[in-house]
Amino acid sequence: MEEMTTRAREEARYISETGCTLRACAAVFGVGKSTVHTDVTKRLKDVDPVLYAQVEQVLGANLADRHLRGGRSTKLKYLREKKQS
Repeated sequence: MEEMTTRAREEARYISETGCTLRACAAVFGVGKSTVHTDVTKRLKDVDPVLYAQVEQVLGANLADRHLRGGRSTKLKYLREKKQS
């Protein structure tokens, strides 16, 4: 249990400092996206409410920005395909 709590705090600090997405955080820590989500939304809430509030702000901003990132990715995909042909 202590290991999960420590991991949740480390992930939360990383997200708070970098503003990264859950997927990016999961890649850095070598765990699944769902694991990071559970750590920072459920476990962290009871362990460190202040850090939890910071992470919630970042996750909220990422959620609001998600459709823009997806649009950029799609645009870049088609631009790469156009260059190759």
